[in-house]
Amino acid sequence: MPSHRRQLLIALGASLLSPLHAQAAVNETEAAGGVRAALEWGASAAVEQLGRSDGFLGNPAVRIELPPALRNAAKLLKATGQGRKVDELLLAMNRAAEAAVPAAKPLLVNAVKSISVEDAWRLVRGGDNAVTQFFVAKTREPLQAQFLPIVLRATEKLALAEKYNAVAGKAAGLGLLKEDDANIQRYVTARALDGLFLMIGEEEKKIRRDPVGTGSAILKKVFGAL
Repeated sequence: MPSHRRQLLIALGASLLSPLHAQAAVNETEAAGGVRAALEWGASAAVEQLGRSDGFLGNPAVRIELPPALRNAAKLLKATGQGRKVDELLLAMNRAAEAAVPAAKPLLVNAVKSISVEDAWRLVRGGDNAVTQFFVAKTREPLQAQFLPIVLRATEKLALAEKYNAVAGKAAGLGLLKEDDANIQRYVTARALDGLFLMIGEEEKKIRRDPVGTGSAILKKVFGAL
């Protein structure tokens, strides 16, 4: 066989086999370690970004606004010279979310530790947000219970919170607003969790797109093999 043909066949075989070799190079223990590292990385980054002043308020992707059904009431207040009250309410809602987010980290870390090898393989091979959906399934309900009292303390001093609940309650009674959105504490808690999981999802996408850029050897090996 001519040498150039032999070289072409060798190159073709290498290109076909290299993905298999990459997958085989990652064992179960490494896969589990990689997913745990990805979970911790995403959780830590999201908490750091959101759990500070303007973490929510200054980020259009997660900024907490009034529910659509109450925005007409807010426009009316602004039209009658009471726009400052609306601004105070929006500020308090976002500050409450920023205050609640740091409390999420211990629970998220515990969820990381509980991951099984089987789950790890499934998450490594999953879609762009498979790791984030693991967090949602494992932590959203307990985090909601954990966030609610923090949000309550952050909003209870604000008289406008009572007015929100009164107006929102009427809107819910008319079918214009979901029941969970009719209470400011539950509404802010839900939006805070939405923002937290959104940011964890963004971090996961970064890891999958550029595992080398994380500087983590295990993330590079596990996600770089995909």
